[in-house]
Amino acid sequence: MREGLRILDSDRHVIEPIEMWKEYLPPEYKSGAPYEEIIAPDETLEQRLARLGPKGMLPITPTLMLDGQAAWNQLTERAMVEIAWSIAQRTVAYGQGITPSHHLRTMEQTGMDAAFLYPTMGLGLLRIDGMEPARATAFARAYNHWLRDFCRADPERLRAVGALCLHEPEVLPGEVEHIASFGWKAVVIPPNPVGGRTLAHPAYEPFWSTCERLSIAVSLHEGSNVRLPTAGAERFTTRFAHNASSHPLEHMLAFLTLIEGGVLERHPRLRVGFFESGCSWLPYWLWRLDNSYQFMAGEVAENVRMKPSEYFRRQCFIAIEPEEPGISEVVRLLGPDNLLFGTDYPHADHGDDIVDHMMGLRAVLPEDALRKLLWDNPARYYGLSG
Repeated sequence: MREGLRILDSDRHVIEPIEMWKEYLPPEYKSGAPYEEIIAPDETLEQRLARLGPKGMLPITPTLMLDGQAAWNQLTERAMVEIAWSIAQRTVAYGQGITPSHHLRTMEQTGMDAAFLYPTMGLGLLRIDGMEPARATAFARAYNHWLRDFCRADPERLRAVGALCLHEPEVLPGEVEHIASFGWKAVVIPPNPVGGRTLAHPAYEPFWSTCERLSIAVSLHEGSNVRLPTAGAERFTTRFAHNASSHPLEHMLAFLTLIEGGVLERHPRLRVGFFESGCSWLPYWLWRLDNSYQFMAGEVAENVRMKPSEYFRRQCFIAIEPEEPGISEVVRLLGPDNLLFGTDYPHADHGDDIVDHMMGLRAVLPEDALRKLLWDNPARYYGLSG
């Protein structure tokens, strides 16, 4: 609790240890487990410093590898150094990695009552287009079994979000059932097309039906530099550009896909969340879609039977960035009932003072609205009681 308000971190991240893949993968896939490869192993530390600057002081900067290729698309050494440096800065004070105890300690320091945990390495490894489908499913299941053990340190405060691969649509209902058997309330999938299929592809219809029936929330969470078709990837090569473009643009397209393809129409009790892209784009996008619907509804009449903004208000949620402009205007236009707060900890996209910035929204938001963003809305999204 912080300043009299309960806080539920709706988007926090684990950092999966590389050893866990071999431990949790089934025997037939252990030999193909991901591994780390040291960049520029022949360079001395002095040579790296000269080339990369002070943040090149990390003596070893490994990259995540699978089958002889980097798991990430177009992720440069400079970007990996920046990412590693940011995480190291947050853990060195504790003399440990991002363990359950580290999460619990930093949550206590910032006033977090509970947090929902999303992947980091899994955002790349589980999103490689063209991976053999059964292998992709095995990777996702290995991650989920590891995460279940990770959260056993304090299952009331460390809450798991099951990760799914979309490579093998026919097994998804069973995977959702398996995750639900853990008592988990949400799954995370990419907003991007996988195997040439968008989220509205008929092959995914049993998946959506299962999530609706079991009341499992579906979180859409983009990952920068993933090896999937991604908005901006054909135009830019830097992580700066990939991160800036892929997160909001892929979510805009994913929401449109769920509307135009009739997923939200057919599954009115389905809950869908959009994470780590901010919310400032949302009023414009809803206005744009509503305006198009007003004049061009005929050809989508079977799948879209009310304004897109009404679907969003009925069953969608979006995570805000407390420092982005226009939050008070979003609340004025859309109301506070569909907005969530997540720290993205320990990723490099935000500072350690993100909770301070969130509490600073008291200057522009009513207390009731802030309470909804910090606890009531994420609790409703994730299906928590009390």
